[in-house]
Amino acid sequence: MASRHLLNPLAPLGEPTPSSLDGVPDELERDLRAYGAILIQQAGVMCEAPQSVVSTAQVLFQRFWFVTSLKHFGIRDIGLGALFLSSKLEESPLQIRAIINAYHYLQEYSTYINSPTTTSPSPPFRYTPMDYFATAFYDMKDALVVAEMQILKRLGFMTQVQGPYGVLVNYLQVLELVKEEEVVSRCWGFLNDLMQTPYPALYPPTLLATVAIYLSTRLCTPPIALPLSPVPWWELFDATEDDILDVSKGLLSLYKGWGGGLEPGKASEKVGESVWRRAKGLPVDKGGVRRLIIQAEAKSAAAVGNGERSAEGS
Repeated sequence: MASRHLLNPLAPLGEPTPSSLDGVPDELERDLRAYGAILIQQAGVMCEAPQSVVSTAQVLFQRFWFVTSLKHFGIRDIGLGALFLSSKLEESPLQIRAIINAYHYLQEYSTYINSPTTTSPSPPFRYTPMDYFATAFYDMKDALVVAEMQILKRLGFMTQVQGPYGVLVNYLQVLELVKEEEVVSRCWGFLNDLMQTPYPALYPPTLLATVAIYLSTRLCTPPIALPLSPVPWWELFDATEDDILDVSKGLLSLYKGWGGGLEPGKASEKVGESVWRRAKGLPVDKGGVRRLIIQAEAKSAAAVGNGERSAEGS
């Protein structure tokens, strides 16, 4: 496709996101971006979509939140629209019903994982697909169509995406690391996890591939030392150490924030139960985000009031 030769549109560094301007806490935005990307990945696997479809959908999903606030759209709806749009962009179209069933399955499974049970062992999870003529199905179908339209509209139809996976393969060949199975596996896992962060919309795929190699060679057993003289190896790929460290710290903070639910550099198509438990309470619709914003504002106002009364009493 011709779009493969175009540069990815990138958001400016250091600028506040629309969500932060609307009062969405940074930690909540990080978690919602990650959870939305995880849902896209898991739905893509269930639909047997190619990796290019999943990664393109995740990049579009991350870009969207640099032009629109989480206060106005839910991560579920935008994830539905991004996956459907990506499947057409990558010429591997998915059926709307398959995407909706996948998301509905994940929603029901998350509810099952986080539901208290009085029996031991827990009863097995059983899923019943929605009826084709159910109101809930048509509501999700309408949300998908609207989300696809909003993504195209708000991104100005700038949907070209060059993924980091092909770049990674080339870089591993240059560095003669293609036979290092642990490094290759970790690199793939780190790239998958980077898709759950804002960085695919902030940095070019060349830097993401470099970060994956940077982390993988340090965490493999034993660590692999790449040349640092006469110039550091990453300069061969037009990357700077500051950018590498910035992305690396952001990715490691994601692992820390999810409390081990995401394992660094683990290339796996499915996530464990701990991820679904960590996602408990995260709103997938705009209404839930708005309620959390109101609660946060109320707590902040209460804290300010208590501080003022303490100052008056002293």
